[in-house]
Amino acid sequence: MQSVYRVAATEKKQFMAKTIRGSCLCGGVRFEVAPPFIRAGHCHCERCRKHSGTAVCTQARVKKEQFRLLRGENLIRVYGEGEGAVKAFCVTCGSSLFGGDWPEGDEVSIRIGAFDDDPGIRPQYHTFVDDRAPWDEIADDLPRYPGALNDKTRPVSA
Repeated sequence: MQSVYRVAATEKKQFMAKTIRGSCLCGGVRFEVAPPFIRAGHCHCERCRKHSGTAVCTQARVKKEQFRLLRGENLIRVYGEGEGAVKAFCVTCGSSLFGGDWPEGDEVSIRIGAFDDDPGIRPQYHTFVDDRAPWDEIADDLPRYPGALNDKTRPVSA
């Protein structure tokens, strides 16, 4: 299933010299990403809150050609197929790793907390702010979107 994200040895050259490494808590799943990232943001939807156990799930996106799963394919489980963005996690330690359309999408949504190295990108916006928990107070000036981010979405005031 995750083999769609494997990069052939001949394609390895496309990765920049500075790859960003990532892993789950137990180290069973390891991956690397070649920047640049497409975007990064905080999602406040109920599903992300429940999956992360926090106010937000912070993720960064790259094109799947920039992502390489190094090990642990057999440890990744996916929850919520057909219910919107999936939640992919390590079955051994429970680390939240990927989302979006994992593993079939054109992009890979990676939980920023899963990176071992500084990805260099910082969150640029908040999504699903209309769905956030009553105790969740946003304390920055990043753009806020009532729902999902797409070409037609307009930010709401801070």
